[in-house]
Parts: sequence; structure tokens; C-alpha cells
Amino acid sequence: MYFKRLKELREDHDKYQKEIAALLKISQQYYSEYEKGNRPIPVEYIIILAKFYHVSTDYILGLTDNAIPYK
Repeated sequence: MYFKRLKELREDHDKYQKEIAALLKISQQYYSEYEKGNRPIPVEYIIILAKFYHVSTDYILGLTDNAIPYK
């Protein structure tokens, strides 16, 4: 499944795929596959990224346009 916000968030925070891959403890090539939608991204990675970017998981998944995380 393709989540366009993965790339948008990374670029908005001036990060490289290599940096986000290191955060997730995976290779840059593997992370690239998530951004392209060629591999399903595990839920635990979505949670890590939501915390890192200070957004809700629903925002990353495209279920809302409200980036503010829930309390």
C-alpha cells in the first residue's frame, strides 16, 4: 500500500531516506520500498514515525488531514 505522506513528511523535515532507515534500524533500500508502496510498512514502523514526526498515525495513513496527534 502506498502512503504518500511518508515521503512528504521526510522531505518536510529535511531528512534523507538513510536517516529514517537508521531510525527504523533497516536499510535505506528497504525504506525506499515503503515510500514507493512496493512493500507494506509494519504497524510498529508507522508508530515510530508518527512519534518522530509528531503526527498521528491516521495522518500518515491518509485517514485525516489533521496532522496533530491525539492526546
